[in-house]
Amino acid sequence: MSEQAEIQFGREICGDLAAAESREWLVTNGIGGYASGTIAGSQTRRYHGLLVAALQPPVGRTQLVSAIDESVHYAGADFSLATHRWASGAVEPQGFLLLEDFHLEGTTPVWTYGLADALLEKRIWMRHGENTTFVQYTLVRGNSAIEMELKALVNYRDFHSLTHAGDWRMNISAVEQGVKVIPFEGATPFYLKSSTATCELRHEWYLGCHFEEETRRGLSDREDRLLAALFRAKLEPGSRITLVGSTESAASLDEETARAERPNHDVKLFQEWQSRNEVLVEEAPSWLWQLVLAADQFIVRRSLPEEPDGRSIIAGYHWFGDWGRDTMIALPGLTLSTGRAGVAKRMLLAFSRYVDGGMLPNNFPDAGGEPEYNTVDAALWYFESIRQYFDATQDIVTLEKLFPVLTGMIDAHIAGTRYNIHVDPEDGLLYAGGPGVQLTWMDAKVGDWVVTPRTGKAVEINALWISALETMGGFARLLAKPDDAYEKLAAKAKKSFPKFWNVDRNCCFDVIDSPGMGNDAALRPNQIFAVSLPVSPLTYQQQKAVVDVCARQLLTSHGLRSLAPGEPGYAGHYGGSPRDRDAAYHQGTVWGWLLGPFALAHHRVYQNSRAALRFLEPLGRQIYASGLGTLSEIFDGDAPFTPRGSIAQAWTVAEVLRVWTEIAAGKKQE
Repeated sequence: MSEQAEIQFGREICGDLAAAESREWLVTNGIGGYASGTIAGSQTRRYHGLLVAALQPPVGRTQLVSAIDESVHYAGADFSLATHRWASGAVEPQGFLLLEDFHLEGTTPVWTYGLADALLEKRIWMRHGENTTFVQYTLVRGNSAIEMELKALVNYRDFHSLTHAGDWRMNISAVEQGVKVIPFEGATPFYLKSSTATCELRHEWYLGCHFEEETRRGLSDREDRLLAALFRAKLEPGSRITLVGSTESAASLDEETARAERPNHDVKLFQEWQSRNEVLVEEAPSWLWQLVLAADQFIVRRSLPEEPDGRSIIAGYHWFGDWGRDTMIALPGLTLSTGRAGVAKRMLLAFSRYVDGGMLPNNFPDAGGEPEYNTVDAALWYFESIRQYFDATQDIVTLEKLFPVLTGMIDAHIAGTRYNIHVDPEDGLLYAGGPGVQLTWMDAKVGDWVVTPRTGKAVEINALWISALETMGGFARLLAKPDDAYEKLAAKAKKSFPKFWNVDRNCCFDVIDSPGMGNDAALRPNQIFAVSLPVSPLTYQQQKAVVDVCARQLLTSHGLRSLAPGEPGYAGHYGGSPRDRDAAYHQGTVWGWLLGPFALAHHRVYQNSRAALRFLEPLGRQIYASGLGTLSEIFDGDAPFTPRGSIAQAWTVAEVLRVWTEIAAGKKQE
């Protein structure tokens, strides 16, 4: 592999507030918690914070430690390192102007502040498997010692919410090496500690903190934070201080061991990727290594009584939970392509426990509670994930465990299940939907308005249905089970699939047999799956026509548009109020994850590995923008295709990894 991508910025970016705030960092803990902010040091979203703990892993995410307000006294001068935005419009202090450098070490963000002739380094990381964040300061250079004051600003709120102080008084008490915070009776206590600093208890509200990105999103944009403790320390050149925020009363303050854990973890991830892709190492682009690390950020523990070591996937940061559809789409790229088949196995087994009525959950509520079953495609992507898992591992034992579950899922779809999901006995195709519901991945809804209802027989749903039937036929033969029913139904559905062909536009209808509409001729990207999946029900000429029309009208540098320009309702910009954003979400907005299926489909038709891989390059280089070291969820439909939505999206990262690996491996064999 070529050298790891160097994600590094000097004063040209760090000293420009707009540029610095447009780049966000993210660290995670493997159980749903995270820390995140901008490289400027400011927080522009309600979702930013130094300790957003998963109190019911991987959900129940709660902001506990908001920020550290740092100041330094050195050589007779005072320096404020923090950057805060206020509701008055002021930006004060302006610590970003002191930044000499920002870079990522793996996924660990590192800042270097220039304080006269001194250099102070700051880094943030989390302990894997714990709601524990480390913030470490090292005096790299200086002619004398510095004196530091670290003001710990805390909170206790659901990460979707905002805090307004009122007369709220938290219980703050001294403990060895720091403080214990109990926000209210029944709340989870958390701790702020340092092994080398003195600590003073405080209880002072910072009023009117402003979140600029929330303003742009048309949402409430201000809140209050509590100064809970003041830590003081003196640093000699070469020495360091570490502040630890944790829900663990006995969290280790051994920062040297904790700091070494992160690079050791990163090396292990690389070794797993290398073991799976040894022949590809030398020609892999530098950004691919960073995406291997990014892939790990989405994988979280979801323990079940029958599966205590279960795993799931956080769909995206900052606001997504673990969703069934997203998990099954992302699973192969995040696990199999990175050499982590054991993790894939635990996910597939864990989700088998949630199958109900032949369906997989669409999502698990972030506050806990019963999963919601309102998706038609999560179950179908489950078949595809299991197919890819077995292809990678030949794990017949796990397949035998899952086969009865899969059989029941096929039977439920034939018999009919929730939301009118059923196989049409006339043509063998899968029908889904009804008034007021949105069941496919194009699932935006505003009040009672379903923006893209897609009721009827959707093109990608039936491509997946045929693929699932073909997969089941293969599994049945392998396990010496009856396969006739799967073969007959697959043959019937494939024979009927030409109903999707729109002769006038020389591509596929997006939905057919839609009540009140008939066939929907809108040019959307969903038809690409009828080419990219292993079994295509289209002729070669039809496959080529689909790829060509997507290339001409939907393809961008960073993904495929969800609707072609010129179509009724096309929206080239994603922004504004929640209603505005939901209205544009699948009406022209570019989706990064779709670039993977497009590249595969292009390779299938044109058999040009080099050309197919080049489609992925511009999106891969997005690790330097928006979410640093990772890839965004969506982009504007119009140039310059500005990143929008979630700064880190599982299926975007996964599909780039999966498809690059698959095409590059094929190229090696050509």
